[in-house]
Amino acid sequence: MQFTRKQLIFGILLIAIAACQPKQEPGNSTEIAKPALQLKQAEVYVTAKDSGQKLARLSDALFTDLVQPDESYPTLMLDASKRFQTIEGFGGAITDAAAETFYKMPESIQQEIITAYYDPEQGIGYTMARTHINSCDFSSKSYAYAEVENDTELKHFSIASDREYRIPMIKRAIEAAPGGLKMLASPWSPPAWMKTNNHMLQGGKLKPEYAQTWADYFVKFTREYEQEGIPIWGYTVQNEPMAVQTWESCIYTAEEERDFVKNHLGPTLHQAGLSDKKLIVWDHNRGIMYQRAKVVYDDPEASKYVWGTGFHWYVGDHFDNVKLHNEAFPDKKLLFTEGCVYPFNYAELDQWHWGERYGESILNDLNNSTVGWIDWNILLDETGGPNHVHNYCFAPLVGNTQTGELIYMNSYYYLGHFSKFIRPGAQRIVCSSNYDDLQATAMVNPDGSVVVVALNLSDAAIAYKIWIDGKVMDALLAPHAISTVVFQ
Repeated sequence: MQFTRKQLIFGILLIAIAACQPKQEPGNSTEIAKPALQLKQAEVYVTAKDSGQKLARLSDALFTDLVQPDESYPTLMLDASKRFQTIEGFGGAITDAAAETFYKMPESIQQEIITAYYDPEQGIGYTMARTHINSCDFSSKSYAYAEVENDTELKHFSIASDREYRIPMIKRAIEAAPGGLKMLASPWSPPAWMKTNNHMLQGGKLKPEYAQTWADYFVKFTREYEQEGIPIWGYTVQNEPMAVQTWESCIYTAEEERDFVKNHLGPTLHQAGLSDKKLIVWDHNRGIMYQRAKVVYDDPEASKYVWGTGFHWYVGDHFDNVKLHNEAFPDKKLLFTEGCVYPFNYAELDQWHWGERYGESILNDLNNSTVGWIDWNILLDETGGPNHVHNYCFAPLVGNTQTGELIYMNSYYYLGHFSKFIRPGAQRIVCSSNYDDLQATAMVNPDGSVVVVALNLSDAAIAYKIWIDGKVMDALLAPHAISTVVFQ
C-alpha cells in the first residue's frame, strides 16, 4: 500500500501529538477496559454491634438487572473501569512490648496469635509490619544498638537486645505470611551521644557532626536484620519528628529532615546498594503533613530519594490533608504508619467505638489514595504494655499474661474487613454513595474479584443496593456495623 505525501505528514503529526499527551500520574484515576464480571452472586461478611457477628459470613447475595439506579434509594455505584492507587497491604507493629507479651503466653496461644494475624484464610492476612530501630516507648527499657560514645565507625553496634523476643517473633510472622512481610523500620531516637540533649528521651536533636554516622546506622541495622533472615522493605526517617515526648524522641524541622535525607541518608542508602528500600518522610499526624511533604518534595535533590509520606491519626482526623497531598504530589505514595486507641482500661476492652475508629480511618484514608495501613502494636498485655514510660494503650489483641487468655477487641475484626479481602496489588475503583450515613470503598484484586467495604456509624439500619454495570444486589447494614462484599 502506498501513501501520499499528505497522508504521511498527517500520520507523523498524529504520532507526535500522541507522544505529547500527558502521562497518567500515579494516584489519579486510570481508565482501563472493564473486567469480565460474572455478577451472579456475592459473598457477604459482617461485623455488627450487639449481634455476636464478627467477620461472620452471611447468605450469598444475588445480582439482578437494573439499568438505572434510583436516586432516592441508598446505593453504592461502582465503576471498575476507573482505577486509582495500588495497594501495598495492611499490617501492624511488632514492638518489644508485643514480642515480650507474645512469649509470656502459652505456646498454643502464640500459634493462635500468629494464625489470627498472618494466615489469609483462617486469619486476617496481614502482609505488612513495622518495627523500631533502637528502643521505643513500647520497650521495657531504653536502649540503643551503639552505646559507646563517639563510636562513629559503629564498631560496637549490636542488635543483641532484639534477639531475645522481637526477632524470633518477627521471623515466626514472616514464615506464617504467604509471600513474607513488607517490613518498615522506624527510629524513635538515635543513641544519646548523638543528640544535643545527650538523652534518648525528651526530644533533643541529632548533632550535625553525627549525621553521617546516623545514616550509616540505618545500613548497619539493615545488614544485621538481613543476616537474621528479616529483609527490610523500607524506613521512615524519624518517628513523630515534631513531638518532644517523655519517651524516645528526636526533633527535625521540615528543612532539617529534608537536608538529612538529601545530604546523608539518601546517598548513603544508595551507595550501600539499598536504593530499592522505600524511604518515607514525616511519619507523624495528618495535621501538617502537606507542609512537611512540600518542603521535601520541592527540593529535587531530596525528593529523588523519597518514596512517600507516612502519617498517624492522633490529634484530629484531617482526612482532607491526605487528599491534598495526593493531588499535589501524585507521584509520591501515602502510607498510614501508626494508630492506636488509648488510654488503656481493661474494663473497656469491649467498647464498640474502638473498632469504629479503625473502620472510619481506614476507609477514609483509602478513599484519599493511601496505599497501605499499618496499625500500632499487634499485641499488648493486660496493662496495655509493657511500656517503660507508662503511656499504655489498647491493641486489637490483648494477652492476659496472668491467666493465659487472649482477648479479641472488635478493632481486630474491623481491620480484618479490609486486610483479609483487599490483597496486595489491588486497585481502588470508583465507589459512589448517594446516602450520607453509608460510607464505602471498593477495590479490584489481582485475581479480578471486586471487594466493597461499607461502614454504618449510625444508630439505624441501612437497606441499600450495590450497583455495577447494569446489575444490582440488595444489602442490609445493621446499626454500627461494617460489611465486606466480594464478587466476580
